[in-house]
Amino acid sequence: MVAARGLRLLEGAVCHARRSSSAVAALPAGGAARFHDYDAAVTECVERRALREGRQVHARMVAAGYRPAVYLATRLVIMYARCGALGDARNVLDGMPERNVVSWTAMISGYCQNERPAEAFELFVTMLRAGCEPNEFTLASVLTSCTGSQGIHQVKQVHAFAVKTNFELHMFVGSSLLDMYAKSENIQEARRVFVMLPARDVVSYTAIISGYTQLGLDEEALDLFRQLYNEGMQCNQVTFTALLNALSGLASMDYGKQVHGLILREELPFFMALQNSLIDMYSKCGNLLYSRRVFDSMPERSVVSWNAMLMGYGRHGLAHEVVQLFRSMCKEVKPDSVTLLAVLSGYSHGGLVDEGLDMFDNIVKEQSRLLNAEHYGCVIDLLGRSGQLQKALNLIRKMPFEPSRAIWGSLLGACRVHANVHVGELVAQKLIDIEPENAGNYVILSNIYAAAGMWKDVLRVRKLMLKKTVIKEPGRSWMILDKVVHTFHSTERFHPRKEDINTKIKEIYVSIKAAGFVPDLSCVLHDVDDEQKERILLGHSEKLALTFGLMTTPSGSTIRVMKNLRICVDCHNFAKFVSKVYGREISLRDKKRFHLFSEGTCTCGDYW
Repeated sequence: MVAARGLRLLEGAVCHARRSSSAVAALPAGGAARFHDYDAAVTECVERRALREGRQVHARMVAAGYRPAVYLATRLVIMYARCGALGDARNVLDGMPERNVVSWTAMISGYCQNERPAEAFELFVTMLRAGCEPNEFTLASVLTSCTGSQGIHQVKQVHAFAVKTNFELHMFVGSSLLDMYAKSENIQEARRVFVMLPARDVVSYTAIISGYTQLGLDEEALDLFRQLYNEGMQCNQVTFTALLNALSGLASMDYGKQVHGLILREELPFFMALQNSLIDMYSKCGNLLYSRRVFDSMPERSVVSWNAMLMGYGRHGLAHEVVQLFRSMCKEVKPDSVTLLAVLSGYSHGGLVDEGLDMFDNIVKEQSRLLNAEHYGCVIDLLGRSGQLQKALNLIRKMPFEPSRAIWGSLLGACRVHANVHVGELVAQKLIDIEPENAGNYVILSNIYAAAGMWKDVLRVRKLMLKKTVIKEPGRSWMILDKVVHTFHSTERFHPRKEDINTKIKEIYVSIKAAGFVPDLSCVLHDVDDEQKERILLGHSEKLALTFGLMTTPSGSTIRVMKNLRICVDCHNFAKFVSKVYGREISLRDKKRFHLFSEGTCTCGDYW
């Protein structure tokens, strides 16, 4: 009998628009409906998210004087919550003469799924006060509501309750705990929960991998993926997306290709987010050709896909490609705020000053609602790179947003490049007031003074750093060889092949000087003689990594180096001459952008 009614309901659901033959029409007339009739009708409305019909079924219950039992009333809560009608769902819950843990959990989950975390947590507290003991599904749901400024405190409270009720090690609760700890950047606690889980699945692995990636701990994320893979677990698109983000941070082309191959072998259905991550990964590994192949092969593309490709071109200083792709994009999708940021950044990195300023003026006139401080930051960066420092300073003073640290920092970097002591002092003082603990600001100001030969002021800045106990982040460069990460610091002392590297770099230095290389001694911040300055420059970490690459990679292959700070002018010139003399292509990714050296030139056009 129930099956027959269910069949009639399904037959009546052929067209969503034809509601006359749907769940309501299937109910017996004259108020003779019973529990099974209402249950089948509500279930149909839940499955089809049919809010209007669900309300009609509920109205029939009320009109017939039918008082649903806890189970059926809970089904109504689920139906309303699934359809986004949270007010109706809460009214049903509040009107229930008795409620069980499923009823409370359904409403809490509804709030969470509809992005109303405060109400979810508040209802959880009400549930506890009402004397209802939550189960593992309640705790897993309410944990997703622990966001915002109080999020980590709420997570700890729920965690303590889970320990007290012996739910901490349940798969659902444990995975939610480690996910929320990871999202709140408390990775140590996330890892502790992960290790304690009696059984781990792909969801818990993905959560911890994402947490490490979010904090830039990409090697740890990669190690965890290896562990997951060795345990024979089936990865999903979310796992692969998190892994690709880690490989983007490592700029590991070899691993990236292997993961891409694994994705193809898994024959996953098309997931746009996964394809977008592939585009981003390849561009951050320095291979725009592969990025574009993925982009062009996508059966459909969102604005995020276009933005990823635009950002990739901008990162490599290919401003003309950015402009061309942007024009194509405007024919298919509507640009958003990130798009405009990518295009302005592309103009800045490519040195297209007039074009960038014209576009910014058009945005101000026609799309000002999309602008934020970051867009102004791109224009200030554009002006600063081109030497228009006073104009950049005036724009900061006039912009409708409070200038960020990044904006002031961009202008300070431009003052260093153009050796402008006056504006540099002004901007540096602003930054020191805003973030007195940031060593980079003191170092750049010291660079400006050193370039101008103002050694007394250099000494004064260093004394100020000592007084404020500010420590400069040491420069380091690294490259991946045979799946091993080789890291180099300035004046490397610990690499097992340091003696061979020192011998080779001297040989390289002789060869490129014979080809016309002249060291830029202004990059040395010490008042010493020129010979000692040259020795200091030869110890820069990117030169050591590049030398190691020449020694260990096959002739004709691209040498790929990563650096945690901006590359200095002398190292940039060094790489150009090495690419010319030794006939090698060199990809160097620093803190801000990519440099691809080939035959004595760089894709940045010496504009960075």
